[in-house]
Amino acid sequence: MPRVLLVEDEPAIADTLVYALETERFEVTHALTGTRALQAFEEKSHDFVILDIGLPDITGLDVCRKLRETSNVPVLFLTARDGEIDRILGLELGGDDYVTKPFSPREIVARVRAILRRTSGAPAETPSAPSPPALSSPFHHDSSAMRIHCHGLPLDLTAHEYKLLLVLLGQPGRVFTRDQLLDRAWEDPGAVTDRTVDAHVKSIRAKLRAVREGAEDFIETRRGLGYLLTL
Repeated sequence: MPRVLLVEDEPAIADTLVYALETERFEVTHALTGTRALQAFEEKSHDFVILDIGLPDITGLDVCRKLRETSNVPVLFLTARDGEIDRILGLELGGDDYVTKPFSPREIVARVRAILRRTSGAPAETPSAPSPPALSSPFHHDSSAMRIHCHGLPLDLTAHEYKLLLVLLGQPGRVFTRDQLLDRAWEDPGAVTDRTVDAHVKSIRAKLRAVREGAEDFIETRRGLGYLLTL
């Protein structure tokens, strides 16, 4: 029975999610604050974290940042805010998905199952080795300006190119399928095809090459699987 840590300070929302998850045979631990969530995670291993961003003590983004210091557990963000910068920050910190309120509890359960299927090959509690810095040399991410630099030079990226490259930079060495990149970099992934990802990767590579010859090789194609960033 998968263990889910639910971090949500609104009782009505928490109650519906606990009911939906337990009905689908998940074991649920509910925390009202970020501090209590971190304590609960230390006390018992969990396979998944559903994390509200707007908590009364510390933000869900800060909770995720602390979790990522020791764990690769999948994280699904919940928030009442629909700003693009929140989605990008959540993904940059290592979040696996992002849902805005109001939402359907059934949708949350479906997303949890889908993410667990994608990540079932990796341990949930602790990474086997320390993860490299998400945005290390030769790349630099200016989150306030929402701009990525390569070898000290800014890349002239479109909005989707920026978000796609940011996903790859967030976890160097990890292979992302086209569907995963669509889910993370497009607000309506169903409106485009997986070949859209190929076209955007080709464009990003061209812009990396314009900065320095050979820089396009940072994005590696795994034939039949997807793309990854190598540093």
